[in-house]
Amino acid sequence: MENLKLKDPLHGITLQTIVEQLVAHYRFDTLGELIKIKCFTDNPSVKSSLTFLRKTDWARKQVEDLYLKSVNKFTK
Repeated sequence: MENLKLKDPLHGITLQTIVEQLVAHYRFDTLGELIKIKCFTDNPSVKSSLTFLRKTDWARKQVEDLYLKSVNKFTK
C-alpha cells in the first residue's frame, strides 16, 4: 500500500488545488484553449469547473494530465 502512494503523483492533492493552481498560472482563457471544455470557456469559475470535473472523468483526466505537465512551472 505504501508503494502505491509513492507512485501516484497526485496523492494528497485535491481537485480544487489543481484547478486553482492551473487558473492562477494559465487563466481561464488559456485553459479553454489547452483543454476544450465549456467550464473553462463559457462563464468560467472555479466552483462551476469543480462541479463539472467531479462528474466527468475524461475531463478530469485531461485537467490532471495538464497539471502534471505544468507542475514544475508553478514554482518558477
